Amino acid sequence: MKKTLIGALALVSLMSAQASAEPSAEALLHQMDTASDTLDYELSYILVGKNSLEPLRFRHARVGGEAFGHLMYLSGPSREVIRRGKEISYFEPGYDPFTIASDHMVAPLPTLIQADIDILANHYDFVSMGHAREAGMDCQVVRITPKDGERYSYVLWLDQDSHLPVRADLLDRDGDPLEQYRALSLVVTPKINDAMQKLTQLALPPVLTLPQTTRRSDLDWQVTVLPDGFKPVYSNRHRLMMTKRAVESQMFSDGLFSFSVYLAKADDVSVRKQIVRQGRRTLHSVINGNAEITVVGDIPPETAKRIADSVRINRMPTSQTE
Repeated sequence: MKKTLIGALALVSLMSAQASAEPSAEALLHQMDTASDTLDYELSYILVGKNSLEPLRFRHARVGGEAFGHLMYLSGPSREVIRRGKEISYFEPGYDPFTIASDHMVAPLPTLIQADIDILANHYDFVSMGHAREAGMDCQVVRITPKDGERYSYVLWLDQDSHLPVRADLLDRDGDPLEQYRALSLVVTPKINDAMQKLTQLALPPVLTLPQTTRRSDLDWQVTVLPDGFKPVYSNRHRLMMTKRAVESQMFSDGLFSFSVYLAKADDVSVRKQIVRQGRRTLHSVINGNAEITVVGDIPPETAKRIADSVRINRMPTSQTE
């Protein structure tokens, strides 16, 4: 009896020591952030949507001290995105290739590998969910949940050895999956660096000069209610190519999700009220007086409606100045 009691106490003590030695969820995310930015690796994965499945391959390496990335779509027409330091080049069928100055690839990659974990910690809870197995790899699982309940959540599976993400589930407010990134294979090797060196020799399209951003103070309307952490990152005034209708827009982001608000004068083709969600993307459009307000972005429909209802208009857009 005495030996049994001692053995049980020793087991409990060992389990407690192991639990205390586990890194916190936030520490795991910082390890992922470092690994994603510094390791030379190749990740083959599928992006699973409600009614779609897209196979992709992503390579990353540090070349000459700069981050290089290469994303390829593995089915359908040839499509790829190339990153060389702070320049991103896009190749899409039906469009001329172009390059923009940026350090973020707009591509089907888990958003978290390009996010600032310290900033996200102000508005999201990070919860360690233990160990699991994914794509043949032992993983640590972390859940990222908004503190205000007004945006989506993520669950990440991080490879135990490399700390790279091998699965990412985007969940709606009810916990149902909207999309999944699921790795088929992960290779971490210096040989990837040799392959990525070839990107330095490619003749890529010249960097585009983007239109000057409109100052928010120049816009005569405001979004008065925003979920905590969302900040304006871009605003613009332009005319639609087909209808020549004047449109103004503001884009907001919390570092993980983003949305845009568009304001235009209502016309005969304007829809009185419309709300559509396709995967992670919500479109909410409403008529307020003679204004058509549209919210588009990676936010729940309820949040999009609340944002649209909060728009306060001083004067409708009437001209294009930029």
